[in-house]
Amino acid sequence: MAKVAPAALGLLGLQHVLVMYAGAVAVPLIVGRALKLSPEQVALLVSADLFACGLATLVQSWGLPGIGIRMPVMMGVTFAAVTPMIAMGTNPALGLAGIYGAVIVAGLFALIAAPLVGRLLPLFPPVVTGTVILVIGISLMRVGVNWAAGGIGNPNYGALLYLGIALFVLLVILSLTRYSRGFVASASVLIGIVVGMVVAGFFGLVDLSRVASAPWFDVVRPFAFGWPKFDLVAGLTLCLVMVVVMIESTGMFLALAEITGETVDEKRLVRGLRADGLGTVLGGVFNTFPYTSFSQNIGLVGVTGIRSRYVTVVGGFVMLGLGLVPKLAALVEAVPQCVLGGAGLVMFGMVAATGARILGAVDFAGNRNNLFVVAVSVGFGLIPLVAPAFFKQMPDVLHPLLESGILLAALSSVALNLFFNGLGSADSARAEATRLAHAAEA
Repeated sequence: MAKVAPAALGLLGLQHVLVMYAGAVAVPLIVGRALKLSPEQVALLVSADLFACGLATLVQSWGLPGIGIRMPVMMGVTFAAVTPMIAMGTNPALGLAGIYGAVIVAGLFALIAAPLVGRLLPLFPPVVTGTVILVIGISLMRVGVNWAAGGIGNPNYGALLYLGIALFVLLVILSLTRYSRGFVASASVLIGIVVGMVVAGFFGLVDLSRVASAPWFDVVRPFAFGWPKFDLVAGLTLCLVMVVVMIESTGMFLALAEITGETVDEKRLVRGLRADGLGTVLGGVFNTFPYTSFSQNIGLVGVTGIRSRYVTVVGGFVMLGLGLVPKLAALVEAVPQCVLGGAGLVMFGMVAATGARILGAVDFAGNRNNLFVVAVSVGFGLIPLVAPAFFKQMPDVLHPLLESGILLAALSSVALNLFFNGLGSADSARAEATRLAHAAEA
């Protein structure tokens, strides 16, 4: 393992935090605003998310007995759970309590099912994984577009000022990506948000009154929104999400092993997947959501050449500390939605682009059946997006599943791939998982 001077650990850990920060806070902002929570409650979600990010990162990088891959991994909330959680949260019978109950169930499921995930890899070849990631990105783009216009419910929705600021943020991010290198390019989304917030402030769009009144320090209390509510269908829905998350994590771990020169055998892989599960359980306890390894941080390991896990351990402690500063969470909540929209178009668009790139490696010319797998599965995945009332007559208990285009696409693509192509070998699936993870890092 590479040695890092103690004086450099803090800066390197902070670098990892800054690279993932915008993506880390995006999910609580999306879910909180979709559920029409108060600004104080959204800020609490942000604090809880940062705090649980730190806990999950420490579990993964530092490790516990039998849990944690003990490699340089930063953990963050997965985008794959966003749409099913919003469907649960908007269901009056479930709400936030139902979300947290389902998150805890999914985390416990991941802890138990971790040894079996290797056997599930053949169910997720590139034609399936690429389709699911593409639908995740497309589903999230709706959020980014509405943010850019000022946010749903805004009486001035679509105002030219909102669209202009969103475009400005987008241009800043693209310029930094094009003309800068290293850390600045990696943190371009976060820098774009900061610059956009300054510009929005000049137009009177930033209200810092809640930032001024928020305390500098407060603890994140378990079950701050009440005791979790456990629902069978909601729990099963997020268990399916966790299967997708663990498949993705498997590829990330294998790719990271190549970068660091370490060996990831089945035992170590199971420890890493259990950390995903325990991190998700902690998320449900501390008022946040399912966790996974962040691909941009794995890419940063390759860029910097710093392979020590203690760099991300320090990053985990930094995230813990940030979660204890409510004033910072209030500042994040104060970012105008039009600013987030410019950044969201990049973040969510990159998710969709990653899915498209994975599908680019699929053999469509030699195997036309793959075209049907993608075509039908994307169609199923877009149903909740283009026709929200499509499943209105279905039983209410099924809505968390049926209103998630991501899960519909996942179930459809797995079933159609088995129908047309059968089940591949475990060795080829493992190699494909590693290749897909490298594509996601880039």
